[in-house]
Amino acid sequence: MTARHALAELERDGLVERRRGSGTFVAPPKVQFNRLTSFTEQMATRSLAPHSKVLCSRIIQSEPDIAARLGLSPVTPLLVIERLRQAAGEPFALETCYFSARQYGPLSRAPLDRQSLFLLLQKDFGAKLAYSDENIDATVADPQLAKLLSVPRGAPLLRIRQVIFSEMGNAITYVLGLYRSDRHTFTIRRTR
Repeated sequence: MTARHALAELERDGLVERRRGSGTFVAPPKVQFNRLTSFTEQMATRSLAPHSKVLCSRIIQSEPDIAARLGLSPVTPLLVIERLRQAAGEPFALETCYFSARQYGPLSRAPLDRQSLFLLLQKDFGAKLAYSDENIDATVADPQLAKLLSVPRGAPLLRIRQVIFSEMGNAITYVLGLYRSDRHTFTIRRTR
């Protein structure tokens, strides 16, 4: 009876799956929805080796909407880094990160294909990441995204727009992420 209760609790926590007539199996890891984690950390929980391909890294001048999200003047130069995020040899997401070019410009020369952006921000810039405000919705893959993410044109994608803040409440980066919906699942526990 104790083992059954323990298995029921593990199932509620999403750690095991019960299959009628087959038994109980370890569940595939889920993305931690209420914890700010890097792509590198997310892939580590799935026992997958992450890799990033930097598609572009450049300074742009006129993006007042994004500058406003970062709490910057509309004419502030922004560093844009676009990366194809991969694991297990396949694409998982396309992420575009925006930073104040004045404060984070040296990131353009960082080895972002091999290192975690979160780790670089902490180590090289002393940024203590604390939380993010996110908007999550769905979109579809246009021809260019479909090719990059190896999905059919019109395939559903999860779109996450987030502003990541420091412990002091300062916006550090705005991230637009387009994720393959067949590779990302969110589990939310709601209690009453």
